[in-house]
Amino acid sequence: MERTAIGPLQELMRGVCFGCGSENPHGHQIKSYWDGDAATMRWTPRPHHTAGPGMLYGGVIASLFDCHLAMAVVARAYEIEEREIGAEPRIHFVTANLNVDYLKPTPIEGPVDVTARVDLIEGRKARVSGSLSVDGVECARARALYIRVSGV
Repeated sequence: MERTAIGPLQELMRGVCFGCGSENPHGHQIKSYWDGDAATMRWTPRPHHTAGPGMLYGGVIASLFDCHLAMAVVARAYEIEEREIGAEPRIHFVTANLNVDYLKPTPIEGPVDVTARVDLIEGRKARVSGSLSVDGVECARARALYIRVSGV
């Protein structure tokens, strides 16, 4: 059976987060789509996201990973609980650790594509991995540990 992508997840789980909050007009305004196996997103940098001539700033890359990988684990947690994504009570995870490997300079012109896969959810802990590419060329990879929190 073919899966259809659900999303953008940020519209299903509205919030004010700088990276993924659909209600933060000053943030990245990323749009993540979940297909049950992976989350995908495409995001286009602006000139002020530069690290230098023609290169995307590494801190921006880390923040894209941070929010997009978190969206993937939240979507997966809703699936595990067999609940609609975004249903109350909301599921929240916070970043415990984020490791980014910068493989090559990321061009700032044009969109970047980011994928995220949930590797493990065990109790309150979740491990997620991701990749960032431009025109099919991988520029960065990430691994993250998220912790589920309540009462947020």
